[in-house]
Amino acid sequence: MAPSDDAAAVHDAGVAFERAIVANDPDAIAASVTPDWAIVDGDGIGTVAAFLDLVESGQLTHSAMNTVAGTERIRVYGDTAVRSARVTNTAQFDDETFGADEWTTDVYVRTADGWRCMLSHTTPVEE
Repeated sequence: MAPSDDAAAVHDAGVAFERAIVANDPDAIAASVTPDWAIVDGDGIGTVAAFLDLVESGQLTHSAMNTVAGTERIRVYGDTAVRSARVTNTAQFDDETFGADEWTTDVYVRTADGWRCMLSHTTPVEE
């Protein structure tokens, strides 16, 4: 696969990951990430197990997640890729709705099943 094909595949994997989160589908989310996926945000480092538990219980749901047009940057380094973009989302946690506008960096690895996210890091956009 040529580098441009890899970047397109990483883009598609990112879109699929966002759709899985908005669908609140734990199986689709799990299929988009590696078994050791972690998310780093202002609360620290979260695990895939903890994230999936929140989604499965309905304690955490998302109703929107969108990459802001023109902000995506993908770089492929062999079997590793970095996808950065500005992402907005709307979520509900414990029946409280909140919105986020963040710069997100996701690290993807090539697996036998395609590109899978192994690390996500978010930084709130400063206004």
